[in-house]
Amino acid sequence: MRSPHPLLLTLTLYLAGLGAAGQFSKLAVSFVTLTEVYAGHGETILGLAVSLISLVGLILGLVAGIVVTRIGARRALLAALALGAAMSLWQAMLPSLPVLMVSRVLEGASHLLIVVAAPTLIAETTPDRYRPAALTLWSTFFGVAFALTAVIAPGVIANGGLALLIGAHGVWMAVACLAVLFVLPRPVMTQSPPSEISLLRRHIVAYATPGIATPALAWLCYTLTFVSVLTALPLLTSGTAPTWLAAIAPLVSIGVALTVGVAVLSRHPARPVVTLGFALCVAMAVVVLVAGFTAVTVILLFASMAFVQSSGFAIVPQINADAASRALANGALAQMGNLGNLTGTPLLIAVYQGAPVLGPFLFLVIAYGSGVAITWVLGRRAVAAMDTRHASMN
Repeated sequence: MRSPHPLLLTLTLYLAGLGAAGQFSKLAVSFVTLTEVYAGHGETILGLAVSLISLVGLILGLVAGIVVTRIGARRALLAALALGAAMSLWQAMLPSLPVLMVSRVLEGASHLLIVVAAPTLIAETTPDRYRPAALTLWSTFFGVAFALTAVIAPGVIANGGLALLIGAHGVWMAVACLAVLFVLPRPVMTQSPPSEISLLRRHIVAYATPGIATPALAWLCYTLTFVSVLTALPLLTSGTAPTWLAAIAPLVSIGVALTVGVAVLSRHPARPVVTLGFALCVAMAVVVLVAGFTAVTVILLFASMAFVQSSGFAIVPQINADAASRALANGALAQMGNLGNLTGTPLLIAVYQGAPVLGPFLFLVIAYGSGVAITWVLGRRAVAAMDTRHASMN
């Protein structure tokens, strides 16, 4: 049987990624409606219903990588999409809050397996010349899904309430599951036998491995700032930010990633592109210190972050030789990404309150400077390890 075209494979997996991001956006975008449906419960508790997925990803990120290596990425993705569809359809019945919370924990496991298995499958099923562009497209799934949900959700809620929005997401997940089932070839990844190493030891070994640690720690440096800067814009701009800035800035990042980012990655390895992106972000942090957070400086900062976004996933197959290590790297990347998303906003707000001008500058410089150091020093070790492996095989 002839293998499907790489574009069809990539778009099918991207469909799954949009569904995974929708597990966040369906409640985040409709949070006001959620508080009305579950009136009487505090906003803090309902906020936890939104963020539970991040907590699951933080705790079990590397575990998801291990699961994918043991049962195979295709099987893991199909199971995750089926579970995600079932959870959304369950939530569409608007159950009691405790039941909703349980469903969100299970949905967190679904989300985590998708974001680990899908990029692993993209790396395994796309030829070398298409892989950087395919993984750059994958890196946009979160922002694109939030933008689509923000556009679609008001009309859906107006016509059928929160239940219709959540139910529609369940249908999306079910369609994505069927698409993966029929489009993706099998097997595309050899399953690994169970390991006798303890979970704690597995974490230590993973983060001591340059090929796994480099993309994960770099992604932490990126996610610490992306959501936090958007969230804190009213504070950082002293209330002068135009209303469109929070929507336009991430779209600029996506646009630059899919154009300039893809063009650069077609000519250069991902590691120096990540380093370049962080270096540009450091330079923009200095500009922000001098000129302040304005519409122009914020847009330029997010344009600089696009180089990190576009190469953040593309670096994984370039410094990890086999599917098992790539799955672990994607699991670690998901784990660190959730850590950055959870801690970035409170950290940025805390340093702003302590020093409104110098605090945010130091926060950005430390995050981006660490990204430069990680990808330059640790990344070079990962590349050297790959070169040694290739030399020994030849």
